[in-house]
Amino acid sequence: QVQLVESGGGLGQAGDSLRLSCTASGLAFSMYAMGWFRQAPGNEREFVAGISRGGSNTYYADSVKGRFTFSRDNAKKAVFLQMTHLKPEDTAVYFCAAGRLYAAPNHALYDYWGQGTQVTVSS
Repeated sequence: QVQLVESGGGLGQAGDSLRLSCTASGLAFSMYAMGWFRQAPGNEREFVAGISRGGSNTYYADSVKGRFTFSRDNAKKAVFLQMTHLKPEDTAVYFCAAGRLYAAPNHALYDYWGQGTQVTVSS
């Protein structure tokens, strides 16, 4: 059974930093590109960042470029999203996802999803 488990969400203020983690089990982790998405209440799920299978390539949505850093550790079957200079508009539930296509912005192209972790940023 494939599982993706996110952690590291929480409360912060504008300008703060948070680090999200996502640990995988039950899949050939290094064979999958990974993505982070987020969804705020009333909004559609939004692509945040993608990383290639080996971790050498990353891609970011314009809204987070320069503030978020996506990395992975295939030996630990984990990915990380370092979020800095947080803004209130970053408030959302953040999901990690595993898929075959690197940096795919369409959530329908991902095979597996975590349950999400809440990030709340106050002004």
